[in-house]
Amino acid sequence: MNTKSVLLALSVVLIWGVNFSVIKVGLETLPPIFFSGLRFFIVALPAVFFVPRPNVKLWQLFAVGLSLGVVKFSLLFMAMQNDASAGIASLLLQSQVIFTIVLSSMILKEIVTWQQLIGLVVAFVGFGLFFFTSTGSATFTGVVMIVAAGFFWAIANLVMKHMPGVNLMHFMVWVSLIPPIPLFVLSYWFESHDPFALLQAMPLSGWLSIAYVGYLSTLVAFAIWGWLLNQHTSASVTPFALLIPIVGMAAASIGLGESLSMIEWLGATLIVVGLSLSVLGRRIGRWLGLKSRARPTSAL
Repeated sequence: MNTKSVLLALSVVLIWGVNFSVIKVGLETLPPIFFSGLRFFIVALPAVFFVPRPNVKLWQLFAVGLSLGVVKFSLLFMAMQNDASAGIASLLLQSQVIFTIVLSSMILKEIVTWQQLIGLVVAFVGFGLFFFTSTGSATFTGVVMIVAAGFFWAIANLVMKHMPGVNLMHFMVWVSLIPPIPLFVLSYWFESHDPFALLQAMPLSGWLSIAYVGYLSTLVAFAIWGWLLNQHTSASVTPFALLIPIVGMAAASIGLGESLSMIEWLGATLIVVGLSLSVLGRRIGRWLGLKSRARPTSAL
């Protein structure tokens, strides 16, 4: 990758890492499900009238729209409102890497290398430590909800594995048509019967949060990420995503004053190391002069 591409990849990492702190600010003024619905509403409209529909099946749009847009983001936003800090959320959400590898192994019969298997075990231990922390960075309920959000993100990943060459930004615009109605209905039922009053009472920080999460984090970042994937191999681009939780925790520490306990730092370190082995395992093996052996799916 040339310097321009590296800088663009780092800009996406920065946008997506800071995104968690911005969500936290938005949740101070809006209930989580309503906030999530607004995010997808402004992404879909009016962009859907100017962006061509991607060449995918209708069930794929609905599958990703429901699993990613409705379930994953609802769980994430609800957890972040009271049960998890922004930095912890950015880290725990990366459980989607583990779930994607495991589900791909079980359903798509993809093989798992020994480096990936070691990485999965290390990351799993790291995630496990957060179930025993009680410092206030994340409650047990928050950890469960965010890990569950990672599972539904992995389901969306499996669906998108069957859509090679699809423009990611165009796809996200059309996917964003699916979540608003069910999210607004759920919000009306569980959060508030007067959504217009919520909008009228929302301060500038809330509007800026929605704009950031909707336009910058979704449209701009996915447009750049899609361009990078079209210009370079996935193996060159996707490892940059490993930096997202690091940026997320740093941004939450600087912007929101969040901090981690010793056990949380240990868990975070294990997760980052485990994810790095899972994503970069074969490359690391080549650097060390080791032969990569594929492990059959039954090993999981």
